[in-house]
Amino acid sequence: IMAIAAVGFVFEWYTLLFVALFLMGTHSTFFGPIKYAYLPQAMKEDELVGANGLFQMGTSLAILVGMIVAGILTQLSHSLYWISATVLVVAVLGYLAARYIPNMPAMQPDLKINWNIITISLSTVRYLYSLPFLFFVILGNSWFWFYGATFLTQVPEFSKVILHGDESVVIFLLTLFSVGVSIGSLLCKSLTKNQVSLRLLPFGIAGLSIFAIDLYVSLSSLNINVNNDTLLGISDLFGVSGSWRVFADLFLLGFSGGLYIVPLYASMQAYAPKSHRARIVGANNIFNAIFMVTSAIFAIVILNVLGLSLPQLFLVTGVLNIVFGIFLYLKLNRHIKQAVIQTHDEVVI
Repeated sequence: IMAIAAVGFVFEWYTLLFVALFLMGTHSTFFGPIKYAYLPQAMKEDELVGANGLFQMGTSLAILVGMIVAGILTQLSHSLYWISATVLVVAVLGYLAARYIPNMPAMQPDLKINWNIITISLSTVRYLYSLPFLFFVILGNSWFWFYGATFLTQVPEFSKVILHGDESVVIFLLTLFSVGVSIGSLLCKSLTKNQVSLRLLPFGIAGLSIFAIDLYVSLSSLNINVNNDTLLGISDLFGVSGSWRVFADLFLLGFSGGLYIVPLYASMQAYAPKSHRARIVGANNIFNAIFMVTSAIFAIVILNVLGLSLPQLFLVTGVLNIVFGIFLYLKLNRHIKQAVIQTHDEVVI
C-alpha cells in the first residue's frame, strides 16, 4: 500500500493517493481487531491493564511523531521524495516488527468466513447487542473517539484564530494532549494494581468534563492583541497571561482521556467471549467510525449552523460528556455482574 502511495506522491496522482488512503483504512479493519484480540491471549490476566496502557501510549505518541515528521518533511526540498521514502521505510519496519510477534493458536480455526460485508457487520452488531455490558463498553470507547476527534481537529484552528500561533504552537498543543494521554494510560497500571476494573472511569469522565469547561473559560478570558498577520511562537505565548492555563487544560484533558479509555479497552478484552473476541473488537471499530463521522457533523452544526465559537464548542462537548458519562457508568455498573458470570461460565466450560 505504501508503494502505491509513494508512486502517487512522486507523480502527484491524487486518484492513486485516494486509493492508497482507502486501502490503509481497509488494512486497519484487519489490524485493529487482531491487535486487541491478540493481547488478552498473549498476556496474563494481571498484565492486561499495563499492556493496554502501553498500547494507548504507543498509539498516541506514534500519531504525534508522525505529524511532527510529516511537518518537517514537507519543508524540505524535493519533499515528495522524502515523504515517499519515509512511508516505505516505516512500512518495512512495521513488517519486520510483526515477524517477531509470537504465534498464537486461532480460537476458531474452522470458522467459515462470510464474505458479505453488510450481513456479517449487522450480525456482529446484533451479537454485541446481546451482551449488554460489552455493548456499553464499546459505546464508551466510541464516545472517547468522538470526544477526541472534536477537540483534536479544532486544535490547528484555535491555535491560529485564538492564540495567533504558528505551526510550532500547533505541534506543541498536540504534544501536550498526546503526552497527557500517554501518562494517564501508563498510570492506570499502578492505580488499578493491574486489575481489570472500572474504578478509574469516573475520574476520567470527570476530568474530561472539568478541563473541557475550564478550557472554554481560559480561552474566553485570553486576550492577545496582535495584528491578524502576526503569528506567535511557543516562547512568545509563554509570556502571555493565561496561556499556561490553556496548556494545562489540554494536558489534563489528555491525562483524563488515558484514565478513561484504558479501563474500557481492558474490560472489552477481558469480558469478550474468546470465540468472538476479534469480532467484538471489529464491532467496536464500526461504532468508532460512526462516532468519529458524527463528531465532524456535530462540529459543523455547532460552529456553522448555530454560529457558536470554538470555546463554546468545547463547553458544549464538556457538558454533553457529563450527561453521557453518568449514563455510561450507571449502565456498566448495572450489567457488569452478568458479564462476570458469563466469563466465569465460559472458563468453566
